[in-house]
Formats: sequence, structure tokens, C-alpha cells
Amino acid sequence: MTRILHINSSVRNTDSISRKVTREFLNKWQVNEPEAVIVERDLAAHPLPHLTEKTLGAFFTPAEQRTPEQAQIAQLSDTLVQELFDADVIVIGAPMYNFSITSGLKAWVDHVARAGVTFKYGEQGPVGLLTGKKVYIFTSSGGVYSAGPAQGMDFLATYLRTVLGFIGLSDITFIASEGLAMGELGVNKALEQTSKTINELLPA
Repeated sequence: MTRILHINSSVRNTDSISRKVTREFLNKWQVNEPEAVIVERDLAAHPLPHLTEKTLGAFFTPAEQRTPEQAQIAQLSDTLVQELFDADVIVIGAPMYNFSITSGLKAWVDHVARAGVTFKYGEQGPVGLLTGKKVYIFTSSGGVYSAGPAQGMDFLATYLRTVLGFIGLSDITFIASEGLAMGELGVNKALEQTSKTINELLPA
């Protein structure tokens, strides 16, 4: 039985392409594997707090030495980290905002990228501890950034590949829905291509 962590980061609850395509992907997965368990983490419906000095203090204090306040502060991050460790597959909806990820997804990254918890430093440098998991990232953007003159402006895919790889999530497949600001024809073309990719990834 596969356990899937589904993370939505679009601030839109309606008319969100990234939400639409991740749902299409998960629906297809459940057709193939009805017993799969899907854990939902919606960063718009339940936004995470950004890091503060108190948050960092709690993270860097050993659990047995934390004050009650620090233990409470660290509890949310511990829950988010445990969701990752429990998952076999991670599916992330990641629309591009200003050439990068949403602030909500960045807050999630800051809560799960923790020294001594999801990565550690060894003799050869940093070692990610979240290994053996598959990640699918569904990106959406108004322009085209996977190739062409705007490719160098894509800080979304490069950032997520780097930071997730740092914590051990290196088996990543990106599925891009692009050109969404190019009229109805552009939207239809992008969705058609994404559906084709989903069917290739999850053949019946």
C-alpha cells in the first residue's frame, strides 16, 4: 500500500491549474491503486508560520532540553517532518510566483529542512536523510520557462531540485504546465500535454 503526501501551495482555491493537475494525477493513481493512502497538506487553507528567532531556538535545542514553549513551537515542524518520513511518494503542486515558489511553500521548506533531523553533516559533507522516496512536482506558469530565452529565469525548479535533494529527496520528476497566460489556446495546449504526461507516468 502506497502512502502519498499531497502538498498544494497555490493560494487559489478555484481556477488553480496546479491543483487541477495534481488532482488529476492522484485520481489516476487511485484508479490504479485504490488502497493508496493520500495525506493532504494544503498550505493555502492552513498556512504555516514563517520562521522566527524563537522557532530557530526551538529547532536547535535538543528535544529533552526544550522548555514547554519550545516544545510547542517545534511540534508543528515535527509533524510536517513526520509526514515526509511516513510517505512513499510526495506530490507537490508548485505554481510559479515571481519566478520562484510561493511564500507558503518556502515556509514549508523552512520547517522541514532541519539539521540533525532531515539532513546531517558527515565526513564528506551534508547527507540527506529522507531517502527512498519518489517526488512528483507539478509546476504551472504563465510563460514558458522549461526552454527558450526565459529558461534562466526559472528559479522554481532549480531551487526545489536543490533544496529537496539536500534533504535526500533526489528522485524528482517535474511536470510543467506552461504558457497559461497565452490565451485559451495556451491553457488547453498545456493541460493536454500535462494529461498526456500523467498517462505516460501512470499507464492503466
